[in-house]
Amino acid sequence: MNKTQLAAVSAIGKVLAGSSLTEVLQEIWRADPALSKQQRGAIQDLSYGALRFYGQLQAILGLLLKTPLRIKSLHHLLLVSLYQLQYSKTSPHTVVDQAVSASRTLAQGKGMQGLVNAVLRNFIRQRESLLQQATATDEGRYSYPQWWIDKLRQHYPEQFRAVLEAGNKRPPMTLRVNRRKMGVEAYLGLLAENGMTAELLGASALQLSQPVAVENLPGFAEGWVTVQDAGAQLAAPFLDVYDGMRVLDACAAPGGKSTHVLELADVALTVLESDAARLVRVQQNLQRLNMSAERMVCGDAANPDAWWDGRPYDRILADVPCSASGVVCRHPDIKWLRRESDLVKFARNQQAILQALWKILSRGGKLLYVTCSVFAEENTMQIEKFLKHHPDAQSLPLPVTAMSMYEGQLIPAIQHDGFFYALLQKA
Repeated sequence: MNKTQLAAVSAIGKVLAGSSLTEVLQEIWRADPALSKQQRGAIQDLSYGALRFYGQLQAILGLLLKTPLRIKSLHHLLLVSLYQLQYSKTSPHTVVDQAVSASRTLAQGKGMQGLVNAVLRNFIRQRESLLQQATATDEGRYSYPQWWIDKLRQHYPEQFRAVLEAGNKRPPMTLRVNRRKMGVEAYLGLLAENGMTAELLGASALQLSQPVAVENLPGFAEGWVTVQDAGAQLAAPFLDVYDGMRVLDACAAPGGKSTHVLELADVALTVLESDAARLVRVQQNLQRLNMSAERMVCGDAANPDAWWDGRPYDRILADVPCSASGVVCRHPDIKWLRRESDLVKFARNQQAILQALWKILSRGGKLLYVTCSVFAEENTMQIEKFLKHHPDAQSLPLPVTAMSMYEGQLIPAIQHDGFFYALLQKA
């Protein structure tokens, strides 16, 4: 455990310095390929967990320390250890013992073992009182930055607590059954035969009761199923595609929505992605499902002149870059990496993409604007601004779903992430 603690401490330090947790973990895997599957899982759990509850853990640590620690890595070690004591099944004695041992490495002989031992044992003794005191501030209660909490309270006065709590849950594993190859009920039966249970959430969405490695899913390599959040599975049906259409999936990586479109209809699909490495991932997903796009383009959605072939599209899926505030259960580092000022930058880029893609949409065609954000600046306010300046654009009602949606905003819940959808038609 000492090794996994130290790796998680390193990961958290890099994230709080501005790096993506996904990238940091990949660096750790590359640096130490000898790590076992169990060690990788433990490092990932500690890193994700400590960041998920960072606000609460910070508040508790502030109550336990008389003065801030000068050695940042020791501070991060205590955060990881507090997460373990509160949320893991590891025995308290083992957590404390390993943290004291790790502190020798981090403090480089500066004799901090006594402090680490005292802080953690004080938490064990005063747990209930400290947990209660941590709720005195919004950040300590909800584990989000104050600006984030304030914005959600403003946008969703009756639902903001539920939105915050959903973002702190462990994400479910949801599958999309490829109905070109397999019926949903038939796949449920296959899961049962392999000792797995699942709940039907939508037309093709099955949520597993327990996550599993994808290689253990029946028929995964053969393209029978794709791992995709239930909320994200709404995009392709909302786009309203039919055989023979020209369709553009802008900002397509990792390709879940592209493949879903091709499962629903035989269309001439252009896959657009600005990142060449991520475009490769889209190609890999297409190959696994034995599908192909008419064009695979590495280009900027806001600059069609550089890649468009001059023929208008019947349908455009614009899954634009955003704050990703609706998927923090899967990426808890986002809460601490984002700044309120980032929303202005995202909004500017989103509006530029909308304006550019609208020009290459055919008359009578439809564009589906999508974000995985819960902030109005990236969602309803963007569409209002666009419609104000485009009299040839009409906002169409979205099909009714069983999921909780408010004016195009899919509110995050335990069954799905948070998304925003707006369907626009060109006159």
